[in-house]
Amino acid sequence: MPDYRRARVPGATYFFTVNLRDRSSDLLIREIELLRDTVRATKARHAFHIDAWVVLPEHMHCLWTLPPGDADFSLRWKVIKFAFAKRLPATESRTTTQQRRGERGIWQRRYWEHLIRDDLDYQRHFDYIHGNPIKHGYVQRLADWPYSSFQRAVAMGIYPADWCAGPPSAGDDYGE
Repeated sequence: MPDYRRARVPGATYFFTVNLRDRSSDLLIREIELLRDTVRATKARHAFHIDAWVVLPEHMHCLWTLPPGDADFSLRWKVIKFAFAKRLPATESRTTTQQRRGERGIWQRRYWEHLIRDDLDYQRHFDYIHGNPIKHGYVQRLADWPYSSFQRAVAMGIYPADWCAGPPSAGDDYGE
């Protein structure tokens, strides 16, 4: 089994990509209120700041900043994934191993995590998150995608309302 090593820096900012096991599903947007409730409940018990977030039908990207002295993002993802899955009917297919362990088959087992190194790294990931609905062809204007922190970023004056990442360029594959 591979030895997954994660960068754990207390109080740091991290970029994440989290996928559903079924990459053809639309579960995340179909159950967006459940996902939002699950994230809110997790934040209430295990504080973190959401810098940016986009939810697409079968995957999501986000930037979180953890509290000073805290580097345990994996606990938060465990809670979010478990609580979300627990509230859904068990209709997904499961492997023999998942059945034996009593696990659900909703999420990919792991997720992509990246420790943000500096301001430029932060900005690139922030832009990548918000441009993702265009990259995947869901909308032509980011303001039309309702499952994103883009509108919050516009309200804060970070982006103009018509900001658009445009077509992806070489190297714009953060988290993929």
